[in-house]
Order: sequence, then C-alpha cells, then structure tokens
Amino acid sequence: MVAWAVTEQALLKRLLTDPRVSKDPRRHWPAWINGEISPEWPLYTWVAVHNMFTAYGSDHKRLRTLVAKAFTARRTAALRPRIEEMTAELLDGLAATAPGEPVDLREEYAYSIPIQVICELFGLDDEPTREGLRRCVDSVFHTSADPDEVTATYAELYRLLGGIVAAKREKPGDDMTSVLISATDEDNGSLSEQELVDTLLLMIGAGHETTVNLLDNAITALLTHPEQLALVRDGKAGWDDVIEETLRAEAPVASLPLRYAVEDIELDGGVVLRKGDAIVAGYAAAGRDPGVHGDDADRFDVRRATKDHLSFGHGVHFCLGAPLARLEAAVALPALFARFPEMSLAVDPSELEQVDSFISNGHRRLPVILRP
Repeated sequence: MVAWAVTEQALLKRLLTDPRVSKDPRRHWPAWINGEISPEWPLYTWVAVHNMFTAYGSDHKRLRTLVAKAFTARRTAALRPRIEEMTAELLDGLAATAPGEPVDLREEYAYSIPIQVICELFGLDDEPTREGLRRCVDSVFHTSADPDEVTATYAELYRLLGGIVAAKREKPGDDMTSVLISATDEDNGSLSEQELVDTLLLMIGAGHETTVNLLDNAITALLTHPEQLALVRDGKAGWDDVIEETLRAEAPVASLPLRYAVEDIELDGGVVLRKGDAIVAGYAAAGRDPGVHGDDADRFDVRRATKDHLSFGHGVHFCLGAPLARLEAAVALPALFARFPEMSLAVDPSELEQVDSFISNGHRRLPVILRP
C-alpha cells in the first residue's frame, strides 16, 4: 500500500482542516472499496473500525458529540485529586525499591497512571480484562506484526470488548461505558452496536497509549538534558514548558494512518493528491519542521519561544483527551522529579530501544536508578 507522508507543519494543518480530506475508507479509499485490504494487514484495525477515528462529515460529528461529554473541562479538572492520589501511591511503591536496583519507569510509572485513569473513566475494574486490553493495544501499535498476530489480536479485542459491554448492560454504573450503551439501546439509538464497541476500543487504546509515551519521552528528555531540568528547578521554565516541548520534539504518535483525498487536491510545486490517494499524517516530523522551529528544531529546549506542534491533531479530529493527557503529565512529572531528585538512567541513552512501531513513539523500557 502506497500513501503520501505529509511532514511540513503548515501543509499538514491545511490538509487536516480540508473538507476534501476524509478518514472514511468505506466511502473514499478505492483499495478498501475494491476489497484489496485483508484482515491480515498490520494496519487493518486502524482503518476497519467504525468510530469517530474513521468517520467523516456528519457521522463524525454525531460520534464525537456522544464521546465529548466524557472529556469536558469540568469533568477533566475533577479527575485531578484522583490522579494525584494514584501518583502518590505509585511513588510510595517505587520508593521501596532496593538501593541501586533498576526500575523500568515506563512499565511501573508512565504506563500505570494513564491506564488507571482511562479504565476508571470507563468503569473497567476487572484486572484480567485490563491486562488483556493492554496486550491487544500494544499489538495494534505493533506495525511489524505478522498476519497471525494481527488476526489473533483482532479476535481477542472484540472478545474482550464484547464481554465489557455485556457486563455493563447487566450492571450499569456511573461511567462512560454505561453512557455509551444507553445511547445504543435507546429506541432511536445514536450508536450502532459496532460503533459502540469500536468507540470503546478507540477511547481505551488512544486514551492511554499516547500519555504513556508523553511521560516516557518527557522523563527521558530531562534525564538526558540535565541543563534543561536545572532550568525547571531554578524556576526559569515551567512544567508546562516541559510538556509542550516534549510534545513538539517527541510526538507520542509519530505517524498516523490514514486519510484519503475525496477529490484531486493540488498542492504547491505542481504536486497533486489524486482522488482516493491515502495520506499519513507525520506528526513527529511536523513538530521538528525547520520552517517553523529553525535550524535547531531537533534540539530539546524548554525555553524555546515557539513550541507549536500537532501532536494532538488539528481541526475536527483534534484529540478530545488532550486536556486529560496534559493534566496527567502536569501531576506525574513534577511529583516524580521532586520525590527522586537524584534519579538517573540505568543505561546509556543509546541503549534505549524504541517500540516496534512507526505509529507509537516511545521506548520499550525506561530503566532508571531512583536514588531515593
């Protein structure tokens, strides 16, 4: 499959708001319409789902309106005490680590906070189900997966999500899963059953993976740039600066598939996106666009005057969970560095391995020595 990779920030912003660019493969991608995309394709789940991620026009507005009630400013702000509580509990646990023993902060900290938050928001309190969903989401982001892994993950995802829906129908609660089910079960339901399940997949998957990478990349950046951490500690930069510069320099989602040209779109320089052409949004590259950030666009600098990025998207598909991700980072990062001010990487930075994905931008492990 061939797609255009758009990496220039201004052009990407333009295309993300252009009504001639769709996310619906069933209406606007000839490869899908002609049956050329099989369930064994590693990116199959990214285009096959029926939710606002792949919706266009009025369908997208309908689906987004239903989910937006989970991410209002008031509801997000109300989560702060619980996030602070989770963070304190995790830090207490980390403090019990034997002196000199490495700790994988991606696993034990960066992952733990976002998955707890999103699972509580959607009423998922069964630990085996949480772990099963985690394995499946990791596999969905594994863009080098072989056909057997892809098909097995797809089947397991829908088994788990179907079980969640059945349990919440039997015993609804004060959570977003129950709200979505009620929107499905009304006589004139706003959601189809498939849209319900796929919306859960989108919210649970995207609701934690991006924040895991944000925390992972911010911690890594500060530990490998001690002069930047010193600026924060000296009050010459704030934690919001750290968060936005991390989002710019190390976008949690590096490249996001797929969008489709609804009609021919002429770009500068005589380039034409033909009707039906697939498009990949290069968010990581756009954050380091030298046309926006200058010749030092690759440098992590918390005092950079302009930190413009597209890490949460742009236009009608802008991430609903962006305020929640920022809130989690604003609580988790200062608390971690205050509790363990002498923390350092346990390996040379060159030994940190990236996750096996061209979509997700983070590390497989983040081993540190805490020195409490």
